[in-house]
Amino acid sequence: MTVIYIPRDSAALAVGAEEVANAFHTQLSKRNLEAHIIRNGSRGMHWLEPLIEIETDQGRIAYGPVQASDVSALLDGGFLEGADHPLCHGLVEEMPFLKRQTRLTFLRCGVADPLSIAHYKMHRGFLGLERALQMTPAEIIQEVTDSGLRGRGGAGFPTGIKWNTARNAKGDQKYIVCNADEGDSGTFSDRMIMEGDPFVLIEGMTIAGIATGATKGFIYTRSEYPHSVAALRSAVKLAEEAGILGPSVLGSSHAFDMEVRVGAGSYVCGEETSLLNSIEGKRGVVRTKPPFPAIEGLFGCPTVVNNVISLASIPIILDRGAKHYFHYGVGNSHGTIPIQLAGNIRHSGLFETAFGLTLNELVFEIGGGTLSGRPVKAAMVGGPLGAYFPPSMFDTVFDYESFTQRNGIVGHAGIVVFDDTVDMLKQARFAMEFCAIESCGKCTPCRIGSVRGVEVIDKIARGERPEEHFELLADLCNTMDKGSLCALGGFTSYPVMSSLTYFPQDFEVHERKSQPE
Repeated sequence: MTVIYIPRDSAALAVGAEEVANAFHTQLSKRNLEAHIIRNGSRGMHWLEPLIEIETDQGRIAYGPVQASDVSALLDGGFLEGADHPLCHGLVEEMPFLKRQTRLTFLRCGVADPLSIAHYKMHRGFLGLERALQMTPAEIIQEVTDSGLRGRGGAGFPTGIKWNTARNAKGDQKYIVCNADEGDSGTFSDRMIMEGDPFVLIEGMTIAGIATGATKGFIYTRSEYPHSVAALRSAVKLAEEAGILGPSVLGSSHAFDMEVRVGAGSYVCGEETSLLNSIEGKRGVVRTKPPFPAIEGLFGCPTVVNNVISLASIPIILDRGAKHYFHYGVGNSHGTIPIQLAGNIRHSGLFETAFGLTLNELVFEIGGGTLSGRPVKAAMVGGPLGAYFPPSMFDTVFDYESFTQRNGIVGHAGIVVFDDTVDMLKQARFAMEFCAIESCGKCTPCRIGSVRGVEVIDKIARGERPEEHFELLADLCNTMDKGSLCALGGFTSYPVMSSLTYFPQDFEVHERKSQPE
């Protein structure tokens, strides 16, 4: 039977994918045509969503962006045979944006039915878990360590070291916690995995449990992600019914259960200790470290806290081996990274690649420059607490060390592009205001420094003793950087100081505008 793939990823639903699916059902029934519709995840080419695919003898043919009003004409024009059409992009695997990628973690996203265990197994699903069950915990951790995998949530801490710490910690109960509280602007890789390939996250967490001795897992995600929550809960239930989760993982002596917890939208709960407090039913406030969660975490027990992409990368490492994963990348940045292109950019979406491309390649060659057609002025890398880079610094290689050397962060690997109409003073002010609003209030540098930062930037905008206030702003940023308990206050200096350093003309313009004519 002919198979049609229509995404149910949030990005596609936001631009009418559900209406497109309904239109196909209606038209197929009306024409007495037989076709099976699979609701897949997104391929990550968001400028073409909803991207519809038809399975043919030659392969899957892509059409997009498709609206409900296009469906009748598509069927009239031979869509079911993969016929040419103004919306047709040919074989999906040959599309330049996809063909240039190295998809390891996102191997199945957009390819399979995300809630079909059979589909998951057809695409190398659970091979990593099966291999892990034949290994000792120490051997699993050594494999992860040898792969060079570092935390993909932003800190870049070696995953193997964290796991080994939890494994050696004393405790009758241990936990695996997945930090799926994806709150950075311009990031959506976690959501795409949760909605497009939830079993890979379940598999990765289960392997982590076997390696560390943990028997319980929690996925902590956002209330703003209802489709992710629904997909995860459905996948967990299916895995329990199939014997993948429960008292005997795939018939082994290992037990592992998990559940999904939903946060209330606090940005600071993306910080691991605030997240743990929230799961415990407490206010989301940062804990002082040490002790670190791997020693004393959830409910006082040894806990591994990993990001979605870190855990979703585990199955491919166990399946294909550490050396296979290690050889991708540059320097001490190994493996692949799902880079999210957003903002004022022509080709917005997710691009998984080995570390090593430059910002210039990512923004111009892959992203296609600005959607507005105007010159690029800045790219923010790493979320709302990342640095702004001008085009003169787009030779920066996308890896942890290169960004650290240039006072930036890879963060969650989101790139938000701005054209020459952006006002960088306003962007700096937004960073301070964002920190003031989202601060948990526990430490003075973050709680008070961010409020004072907004006030100082407003004075600069009004032209009040600018040189004095430039110095005060830099001093505030240094205090927040060195004195804050977590990255919320500590990293606010990145967008503020990079704006001031690389775009001083925007601060001068405000000063001139404030002067009487």
